[in-house]
Amino acid sequence: MTEHQPYTHWHLERDAEDIVWLGLDRQGEKLNSLSTDVMLELDAVLSDLEVDLPLGVVIYSKKASGFIAGADIREFEQQADQHAAREGILQAQNLFSRLEDLRCPTVANIHGFCLGGGLELALACDYRVALDTDSTRIGFPEIQLGIFPGFGGTARSIRLLGGRKALEVILSSRMLRARAARTVGLIDQVVSEHSSLRWAARKAIVKNRSGHRASKLEKLTSSPGIRHTLAKIMEREVAKKARREHYPAPYALIGLWREVGNDFNALLEGEADLVSELLMSDTSRNLRRVFRLQEQLKELGKADEATADWKPRRVHVIGAGVMGGDIAAWCALRGLEVTLQDREFEYLEPALKRAESLFKKKLRTKASITAAKSRLIADVAGDGIARADVIIEAIFENREAKQQLFIELEQKALPTALLATNTSAIPLAEIAEGLEQPRRLIGLHFFNPVEKMPLVEVVHDSDSTSEVIKKGCIFANKISKYPLPVKSAPGFLVNRVLAPFMLEALNLAEEGHSIATIDAAAELFGMPMGPVEIADTVGLDVAISVATKLAPDNTIAIEQLQALLDEGKLGKKNGEGFYRWKKGKAIKEKPSDNVALDILGERLINPLIDECQRCLEEGIVENAELLDAGVIFGIGFAPFRGGPLHYLQQQLQHSQEQSFNQHDSLSPDQPSISTEEVTGNE
Repeated sequence: MTEHQPYTHWHLERDAEDIVWLGLDRQGEKLNSLSTDVMLELDAVLSDLEVDLPLGVVIYSKKASGFIAGADIREFEQQADQHAAREGILQAQNLFSRLEDLRCPTVANIHGFCLGGGLELALACDYRVALDTDSTRIGFPEIQLGIFPGFGGTARSIRLLGGRKALEVILSSRMLRARAARTVGLIDQVVSEHSSLRWAARKAIVKNRSGHRASKLEKLTSSPGIRHTLAKIMEREVAKKARREHYPAPYALIGLWREVGNDFNALLEGEADLVSELLMSDTSRNLRRVFRLQEQLKELGKADEATADWKPRRVHVIGAGVMGGDIAAWCALRGLEVTLQDREFEYLEPALKRAESLFKKKLRTKASITAAKSRLIADVAGDGIARADVIIEAIFENREAKQQLFIELEQKALPTALLATNTSAIPLAEIAEGLEQPRRLIGLHFFNPVEKMPLVEVVHDSDSTSEVIKKGCIFANKISKYPLPVKSAPGFLVNRVLAPFMLEALNLAEEGHSIATIDAAAELFGMPMGPVEIADTVGLDVAISVATKLAPDNTIAIEQLQALLDEGKLGKKNGEGFYRWKKGKAIKEKPSDNVALDILGERLINPLIDECQRCLEEGIVENAELLDAGVIFGIGFAPFRGGPLHYLQQQLQHSQEQSFNQHDSLSPDQPSISTEEVTGNE
């Protein structure tokens, strides 16, 4: 085998059969991504191959982490304007067209992540082989960044799969496993062993195998009459999840397909025009910021030198109520051995049943469901305590009971075990009273429902060691949650900033606004759920407990909650609260037509933002970026706005620009206009 190495990121080998094996190993990075340097080198490689054409080319990754995780989104921020962005997209499109036009068979050998630009490159190859492992993920996540595939991926996926199926893949942002991707048509062959990838690629080249092609029926979905009808249906479905003014990318994609169908060249041109425009939008900029915040949280969950040898494998959960049982089930789902303890087996049974439902919903095969069930062990006697790497207390909110429990646990647990409480209200120092080593105790505050909420607050105080805090973050990362270190204080971060949002809603209700109007105003702002519906969802008993602890002076809100509780109304959990609930959904009236929802939305959000500022000033979290991340992933603060403090900064900047422009436009003879006159404030 002849090796040619004039390149930095690409490794080219030519074997005895004249097959070129082209491996990507981006230097200085843990993951392969398509940076400008990587793309320019590929352009040079193709120039060499066009001069000396091989029997075939196999593109693969030399990194264990995967194929290509996408374009390097850090470079998106370097685009000066839409014109520069469009030129960059056209260069990438032309490069992938050169790969597609290469006059020999080309194969993409895929393991690990093959996402975004990586999948667009793979689609420019004639044939795609993927490794069938849990780590293989294939898909287009671009919609989550406020754009859609622009390097030819939209055009090629529509040509390959037909319009309907291609748009479903792109709009869903799903990361498919290898077999699911083959079923869809993105992948042509799946192999079970890493060593088989090479042989499958060789065979595909020697036999000049053809990849998947859209069927006549799939192509038919792009015919004018059908695609116009399907486009309307898709827009209605998208509208259920995202407003056009908040998230324009999916609507732009559907509109492009509606306009040009499967006209390949028109699709390429539309990609360049629309994606470059979307890249410059505030929505995309803010969503890219959210992606970076997400990566920061993940980084917090990586081991350092002090914790390199600590590997959480066994978890013991005490308290099999809804929260404790669901934490245990989630840990078992993520591959850990879990013992679940409560006073009697009868208290464990409901949790085990819920866990089985979770496993059936999340896992693919009977074998994997059975394996997950076997990892979750009922443990009335508490035998798992002595073996556990992590012990989580999730009993009722009583300080003395928690104190006594941890005194007993400290004596039984491994010296290296992490001791954690899931309390949502009691200060850590109070629970740790009586412990020989109070610094061992931290909080791991999960949110309900555990399976859906991605954040875990890792609660610490002045006694907590950096090693213990890091262990908490490692554990959260291990179970696929985002860890957020927060200082122990009433409400921590998420509940503390959520409380004024919910309480302001009740103040507005007292003023005469309907609860449906209040929730509609929050949703118009971009919140996934209105504050009244949130109160019903978490439970009015929980809501009043939070209100009395965090806002005892807000008697209006507390009295409203107490009145409903006196009527036996708990919210979603018993079918009636502020709303009546049916089949898990709130029955809502139409919001009032005579109310300015945008103004009402600002009234709801302002107390939340004010509380965020206070939390930052008090050092509840380390910095503004982590605070924004916590509020986005903890309560779903409108991602397209980039986080509450980022949104405030943008609003202030916008206000200053308006004021400057207004002042600058005045002639010397005109009087100046005060800020109060511009805003209408008195």
